[in-house]
Amino acid sequence: MTALQAPQVRGPDRRYLRDRVEAEAYVASVCFKHGPPRLHGVELEWTVHHTDDPRRRLEASHLAVALGPHAPRTLVKDSPQLPLPSGSALTVEPGGQVEISSLPQASLAELFQVVTEDHVFLAQLLRESGLALGDRGLDEHRSPVRVLDTPRYAAMEHVFEAIGPHGITMMCCTAGLQVCLDVGEPHTFADRWAAVSALGPVLVAAFANSSTFDGKATGWASARMRAVLGTDPPRSMPSAIVDDPATEWARRVLDTPVLCVRGEGERWQTPGGLTFAEWVAGGLPSPPTTDDLDYHISTMFPPVRPHGYLEVRYLDAQPGHGWVTPTALLAALMSDQGTVEAVLEACLPVGDRWLPAARDGLADRAIATAAARVLSLGADVLPSMGLPPDLTMAIVADLDQLIVRSSS
Repeated sequence: MTALQAPQVRGPDRRYLRDRVEAEAYVASVCFKHGPPRLHGVELEWTVHHTDDPRRRLEASHLAVALGPHAPRTLVKDSPQLPLPSGSALTVEPGGQVEISSLPQASLAELFQVVTEDHVFLAQLLRESGLALGDRGLDEHRSPVRVLDTPRYAAMEHVFEAIGPHGITMMCCTAGLQVCLDVGEPHTFADRWAAVSALGPVLVAAFANSSTFDGKATGWASARMRAVLGTDPPRSMPSAIVDDPATEWARRVLDTPVLCVRGEGERWQTPGGLTFAEWVAGGLPSPPTTDDLDYHISTMFPPVRPHGYLEVRYLDAQPGHGWVTPTALLAALMSDQGTVEAVLEACLPVGDRWLPAARDGLADRAIATAAARVLSLGADVLPSMGLPPDLTMAIVADLDQLIVRSSS
């Protein structure tokens, strides 16, 4: 029996999907959950290096010992997988990158406090084993080699390898800062989606720091973003800025090829270009379930991914505690409808300049002009975000430096 034919355990909430309309309605309902914006979250990702020689390969066994009871089960199958002390979940990416995902918090101040505590704890945990967190969006020292051997990552590598070299680079050598924001209410969420999306090229350029890869200059300000965009365009390119993002996203999900179909074995079959819509229409022996569709959505990673909330995925990882500034900036720029409209006015003219932003950063004058406007806007709004005055002042100082760069 092949992986495609293997029976799956299906719970009572995992219904079969036999119609595209039903599948698209499901995607729209789970990916865009409406309500007043009030929660914030972040996911911080880092490459991991030996402190004595950052070029040396990272071994899964060494990382497992370092993480101890916090190691995820993708790394240690029988790990208790304890959360970090302030509640963040810890995961490991294919190349050994570590990631902490915060619990959603009702205020930026609470978010920064708990994530900083877990960040410091993780850095110390690794330091005790001779390891250190990277401080860039791309591995400056090593070429890509997969550290984790799981069916999901094996399938990814198999599919991406046929497209080009960017996929394995994205999987094993990139590190991102992801900011999570509420979708918003039904009458405002399309504007919030448009603003977060149009901000992408501007903030990619402003916070780009991944110009070196494997010891060599790349010629790109954010070679990380270049790798992501080139990995597998149907699942990694930016979504369109449209009036009805939920419908557009649902169509895109259904028209994207299935990466893999889960089975019982250690290797899952990849069904060679079959879209999810074709699976629903009878393209495989067994119809998909809502659980299969949830998994398919998890294999898509555009710069902004609707995930019940808006998962902003376009920022390079920042050195040290530098993640606080772009996180606060995004939250401030999305804090009220008037600010959102000002963001749209500034950024829509450059909202499709993803590759120029990744290549040239703030040297692209159109992007730099938009950046100066939104950075100033964010600096004006930040004092109302409820942060401690000294932290607000430090973030505004960071933004002022970026404004000078944007204007020079």
